[in-house]
Amino acid sequence: YPGDVALVKRIARLLEDESRGEPVRLPSGGILTTRRFLQLGLGLGGTPGVAFANLHSIVSSAFLDDDDDELSAAFLKRIDYEQSFDDAPLYFLLHESIYADGPASGATEWAAYTSNQLSSTSQFDYLLTSKDDDAPVLFYGEMVFPWMAEGDFAELSGNGMRMLSQTLAKKGDWASLYDATNMRAALLGSGNGEGVKSKAASATYYGDMYVDFDCAMKLVQRGGPLEGVKVWVTNEYQHSGLRDDGAAIVCKLVSMAKGSIHVPS
Repeated sequence: YPGDVALVKRIARLLEDESRGEPVRLPSGGILTTRRFLQLGLGLGGTPGVAFANLHSIVSSAFLDDDDDELSAAFLKRIDYEQSFDDAPLYFLLHESIYADGPASGATEWAAYTSNQLSSTSQFDYLLTSKDDDAPVLFYGEMVFPWMAEGDFAELSGNGMRMLSQTLAKKGDWASLYDATNMRAALLGSGNGEGVKSKAASATYYGDMYVDFDCAMKLVQRGGPLEGVKVWVTNEYQHSGLRDDGAAIVCKLVSMAKGSIHVPS
């Protein structure tokens, strides 16, 4: 949807317009800032075609006509619907913490936010790209930020939720995520086929927006903790593969694990 590039920039410019005086309030009580608007990119790793069509539908509803300088009620309601954390506060609280792997990894310290702040790449700075006619305004991916609990999301901005999120971001005494030695032993045994306790197969989506392909392959490479897993690498699906074609994927993985079908691995 190349025509949406200008529309996204128009929305960002409106939200950054300080002459408006008052922030754009959502029906939920939250504030529609540019940074919150750009979090709609979270959904782009879903079903191919559908995810982009959904985002196109959202931004297309922003204005009632080409001359309008007010956001439509339908657009504001849609933002609330697409970005609600009412029934998923743990996603916000633990999204980064679940990757903290033992004391050596330290505190997460709002990793995505910190990386974005320290980045020298201007293409991710919406304050610059929203004013540049030649540069697109880029959406965020699957990330959480501390400012989500500072008014942007009403359901996350209570004192208790804000304090809990900050405490988790500073927590540094996490336990290890897994025991690599035990995992190798369960999958490979002693090396001569004895002592194998588990058979496993996995699907790795090459273009998965949410799971870095190179990081995933490090786990299953020779010498890695999951070396004994049979791996099916495919670009046929996105992260939503199980939702889109779950029965076919699970049947294939079970057959791979049992050895009834052979996929290069």
